[in-house]
Amino acid sequence: MDPIAVRLELAAFLKNRRERLDPRELGLPHNGRRRTPGLRRQEVAQLAGMSVDYYTRLEQARDLHPSVAVLDALTRALRLTSTERDHLHRLARAVPATRRAPATELVRPSLLRVVTGAEPNPALVLGRSYDVLAWNRTAAALIADFDSIPPARRNMARLFFLETGMRTRYAEWEHVARDTVAFVRSAAARYPDDPAMAGLIAELLAESADFRRLWPRLDVQERTVGTKRFVHPQVGPVVLDYETLAVPESDLTLIVYSAPVDSPGQAAIELLGALSSVR
Repeated sequence: MDPIAVRLELAAFLKNRRERLDPRELGLPHNGRRRTPGLRRQEVAQLAGMSVDYYTRLEQARDLHPSVAVLDALTRALRLTSTERDHLHRLARAVPATRRAPATELVRPSLLRVVTGAEPNPALVLGRSYDVLAWNRTAAALIADFDSIPPARRNMARLFFLETGMRTRYAEWEHVARDTVAFVRSAAARYPDDPAMAGLIAELLAESADFRRLWPRLDVQERTVGTKRFVHPQVGPVVLDYETLAVPESDLTLIVYSAPVDSPGQAAIELLGALSSVR
């Protein structure tokens, strides 16, 4: 990524997070109406223990190289999450950029056996830019018929925002949309020189009004664990937990969905497995 673009992204991120804070929650005086939301620059500088001039230059995208100590002070002042802290460090290049990503992403045979062996639990493998690289039958029955999608279009973020059927497949579409945009932004910071990631973002900004609406929020998030609520056209509502696992010695991610024993979610998984087996 161009150094100027990185500085602009850092400046926008600091300003965005500053404007989200409520001075009253931080014990700061709130004297009348403020012209802009959130904290003032001088208040952030005070909380971070730095000069107002230095912080102002950071928000102006000047060519500065803040130390780890300065970035951690800003993390505390802006009340950043651990994911947001890592993102801040990546943008400031206090943490070295992730190694250059290889051109081809391969799913090892042993990993493929894990995916297929997870049946009837849905499982899939995603690449660094959210390309769907491997999946089992139940995952295809739950989310999308990946076999029918050309490999160049087989990407979870692209499918989510550009395929009309996805909007009705997720019960909490707006929540998942925000998470997806945050995942993409985090991945873009990890792989600043990946042309596939840059192309994906450009395509989504051009073709999805929802992606354009959410992108300026500058949210960042890493895939971890959680619960998703689907609405399947044949099975109906499906509530599943998911685990996200980093695949060793690669940039791949394994996602496995499951549900408690004897729960409605488990019954839905078994029904999806039965439906996928007769195709």
